[in-house]
Amino acid sequence: MSLYEASIKVKHECPYREISERHPDLTIREWPLSDCQVLEITSETTPTDALLDDIDRLGTVLHESEDDDGYHVVTQSCLCSLEESVIDRFEEHNCLYQSPTIYRQGWEHYTVVAFDDADIGELLDDLRADREIELLSKTSISEQQIPHSMLAPANQLFEDITDRQLAALRLALERGYYTQPRGTSLRELADLTAVARSTYEEHLRKAENKLLTSAGQYLRLVTAMSTGDPLEVAETRRAERAADEVSDGDRKRASD
Repeated sequence: MSLYEASIKVKHECPYREISERHPDLTIREWPLSDCQVLEITSETTPTDALLDDIDRLGTVLHESEDDDGYHVVTQSCLCSLEESVIDRFEEHNCLYQSPTIYRQGWEHYTVVAFDDADIGELLDDLRADREIELLSKTSISEQQIPHSMLAPANQLFEDITDRQLAALRLALERGYYTQPRGTSLRELADLTAVARSTYEEHLRKAENKLLTSAGQYLRLVTAMSTGDPLEVAETRRAERAADEVSDGDRKRASD
């Protein structure tokens, strides 16, 4: 199976993009979280008062330094809503977003990975309908190693799991429920809590289901390069089809 990586730049209404347009020597890298964004802002020149004012409006400054290499600041910001974001559009077209987003000279730069070249084409058509975009590159990565950056960020894996479900999962993990052989049972785990066995099991199963669902797209990426079939799924399917064809032939001859 081939994978395709595309780099695109986009223009639409976004405060981070607008700051990069006002300050052309600036580079902003954004890592989106579930409810905010972490921004790394760098400039090779001394920041102007106008830039410092813009940075103050972004949010909480986590780190700030200036040396011979230039100006560097890390902030936590919540100015860009993730609702109806470009990243959502990526997911609608089966494209996996690769952080960070880079803002430079009034453009937003994104990298996505897809299993089908057609998905990238459909994504580009969708984005062109309501914003200015440019495809910078599109390459097949079927012969390359999957970059480490494609591995799932922890916040994405766990963001839909409730605190109770996480607690149930952690307790099961720490008590050896997932070891072979099992180090404990559901009954024993539930007895360690203030909830009934059925309630504890419900929390645990929901946590497992959500975790595997979140990890699914990354699992497909990790296994996409493999040409082997260790469980012989394809061979089993061929055998089943052959058996079905024989059965159909026998039934047809019997009816004749």
